[in-house]
Amino acid sequence: MPKLKTHRGAAKRFRKTATGKFKRSRAFHSHLLSKKSSRRKRRLLKPAYVKSTEAKKLKRLLPY
Repeated sequence: MPKLKTHRGAAKRFRKTATGKFKRSRAFHSHLLSKKSSRRKRRLLKPAYVKSTEAKKLKRLLPY
């Protein structure tokens, strides 16, 4: 069986944790930040985790 290729677009956006979950960054923290509150901006910096239904798809994209 041939080696599987990693989906490079997914590899740049998601990281696999030690427990097997996928960590992602939150959207809406790249520009137009002056109108957003400090609290909102702080919360957008914190990582989020991919839902279990989406994680099944990511396991195919990121096999290693």
